[in-house]
Amino acid sequence: MGAQLKNYLHLHLIVFIWGFTAVLGKLITLEAMPLVWYRMLIASIFILIYVIAKKYSLKVSKGMFWALIGAGIVIALHWVTFFLAIKVSNISIALATISTGAFFTAILEPFWYKRKMIWYEIVFGIVVMLGLYLIFKVDTEYLYGIVLALISAFLSAFFSLINGKLIQKERPSVISFYELVSGVGLLTLFLAFQGRFNAEFFSLSQNDLLYLFILASICTAYAFIASVKILKYISPYTVMLTINLEPIYGIILAFIIFGESEKMNPLFYFGGGIILLTVIANGILKNKRRFKKPFRT
Repeated sequence: MGAQLKNYLHLHLIVFIWGFTAVLGKLITLEAMPLVWYRMLIASIFILIYVIAKKYSLKVSKGMFWALIGAGIVIALHWVTFFLAIKVSNISIALATISTGAFFTAILEPFWYKRKMIWYEIVFGIVVMLGLYLIFKVDTEYLYGIVLALISAFLSAFFSLINGKLIQKERPSVISFYELVSGVGLLTLFLAFQGRFNAEFFSLSQNDLLYLFILASICTAYAFIASVKILKYISPYTVMLTINLEPIYGIILAFIIFGESEKMNPLFYFGGGIILLTVIANGILKNKRRFKKPFRT
């Protein structure tokens, strides 16, 4: 029981760290694309060190290689649109809207895995649209941020479906390394085309360097490896439900750190609450279908 509690608290720490990612994104003064470029570059170095320390092979098949490049491009675009949403609106708007990722997954899953759509997925999808409608009504100045967060949520759902297949064939750390490097490659092409690689690009303030280091090491490399390891001791069902606390942690942290700029009207919280509760209800029903057998560590 003591070990189980320790792992459960560790899981909450990981989710809390993910919630802190949005706060770091706002604290870092870089634009979204350079921010993600630095994040993916530094995180890929940390994961490479981990892979070497574990003596894992980085050799993959040709088909897997190209699939990993595709997934890396998707995750890079997901992070760019996510941080851009934070920059043009605020953390609360971005996190509440990106919670819809679970429902983009529910919509895409039947086509991806060639199965019939479940009735409650359609009902929950309608309810989520209602929650989004309430958020959209909050303030037109946040419209651009909401649209970017929706695109980010869609890309996140698509990425999770791709990884759902890749994870069956390769180690998570190896997959992550190739995806991060691929993302860096894509963003390098964009930034080079824009002529962004100059002295100013590499002149980072001490605060930005510190925040980037925390974002890449703790919030990306560590959180990823730890979240994979935790699945050995805690059921996927418990992990899924706990991850739904990420927007709550993030919004609370944002309000504590940034104060009034993150304060929204009651309609926003009502809409966000509808989305979050629907995501949790969907997870409960889905896991009742998927995990009928008792979980074994």
